[in-house]
Amino acid sequence: MSNFYRAVLSLCFVFSIALAHGETLNGTPPDSTSSIVNKTASLYMVEEGKTSFGAGKVRDALIKFRQASVKDKYSWRAVYWISKCHYKLNNYGLALKYVNLAMDLGKEKVTDEIYYTLGSTYHRLGNLDTAIINYQIAIDKLTKLRSFDLQIAHNIEQCKFAQEILKNGNSFERIRLSGDVNSGFDDYNVLLTNGGKTMYFTSRRSNTTGGGLNPDDQLFFEDIYKMEWNAATGEWEGITNQLDKMNSDGFESLHYISSDTLSGIITWNTTMMDVKKTTRVSDICEIKKNNKGTWNSPKTIKNKSINTSFYDGNATLTADGNTMYFMTDRKGERSGCDIYYVEKIGKKWGTAEPLPEHINTKKHETTPFVTPDGQYLFFSSEGHPGLGRFDVFVCKNLGGSWSEPVNMGAGINSVNDDMFFTYSAETKKAYVSGYEITGGKASIDIYEVDMSTYVFPK
Repeated sequence: MSNFYRAVLSLCFVFSIALAHGETLNGTPPDSTSSIVNKTASLYMVEEGKTSFGAGKVRDALIKFRQASVKDKYSWRAVYWISKCHYKLNNYGLALKYVNLAMDLGKEKVTDEIYYTLGSTYHRLGNLDTAIINYQIAIDKLTKLRSFDLQIAHNIEQCKFAQEILKNGNSFERIRLSGDVNSGFDDYNVLLTNGGKTMYFTSRRSNTTGGGLNPDDQLFFEDIYKMEWNAATGEWEGITNQLDKMNSDGFESLHYISSDTLSGIITWNTTMMDVKKTTRVSDICEIKKNNKGTWNSPKTIKNKSINTSFYDGNATLTADGNTMYFMTDRKGERSGCDIYYVEKIGKKWGTAEPLPEHINTKKHETTPFVTPDGQYLFFSSEGHPGLGRFDVFVCKNLGGSWSEPVNMGAGINSVNDDMFFTYSAETKKAYVSGYEITGGKASIDIYEVDMSTYVFPK
């Protein structure tokens, strides 16, 4: 087929896209061969970007939508998808900027779902009244099925719950850790050892071992980092990810170290490594020190009820190492991610079972943390009443059953995702990972919370 015919077919394809969206290629800017070609190219780029966006390659999609906007600076559609990309990347200030610009460019032509995007963005930025107004407009304009798929009614309830909680002020004050702990990349999942003087955490910063980029979310692979508390300076210092064989060229996240510091539990994912033997997805693995006092390579726990062909990870253990709680999406189509528990029988792990349904909802539960004595379980959920998306909850072990989960309240929880809660009995401090929006952009940061006056639920 000649290049001429290929060009004609491509042009016809994009004309059909325009007609399907109720677009015309006339109007502003003044009609000309150049403007028609540019508008056509812009629409084609938007469709390409939507394909990348649907595949989870948001950064690739953002580039394509920006190119589309340059081709046709009057395209509300390109700008709208730029907004959706920024929202997906947690750049909520930029998402609001571009969704409002799309409204100005499109006027009455914009998709009705733009009000859902407005509501979601205002929700993430804490402007709850405006979020509710736009969520309600979206419900009025969209079909009942689409409103249900987007969970708009649930989002409105979250806004109202947040308003009720926040009117009494914050229950806690969380302080963003200074120094090298937070990097501008995603930093999360604190584990304290050595009486609270040694910190391990997970980060997706650029010096990750092997320098690998995840082709799905286009972020650097996870690595485990270690720091020591300097009492003289009052800072965490000496950051390193040179931790023997604990870190590989894949994904690693540390969740438990035994009291004698000779063994631990990590989440390990080597599926993107060029090696003969890899994990199936993310697996829960044991890691041990050798006679030289250095860490050996992780080994997957050989238990089919713990590690499956689905995501299994974020394990947390009691101090004696005999009870484990972890997150899995093995029943994701029915109930999202759930929390399971398993106990050791002798030296081997028994059969893992899900926690009861008043803890595991139809939505996602994730990042569990059990206190060393096994009395309290903290976890994040988007299924229980919360301020926005994932909130941190706590429930008490009643001996054979669990109490109803209690929302940890404002300060620990915000209108954005709040996850990876851990608590140190030695220091009476907690750590939680969430978002701090700076200049319209956000990454996951680690925050410290003073828990010295906290009364655990009975």
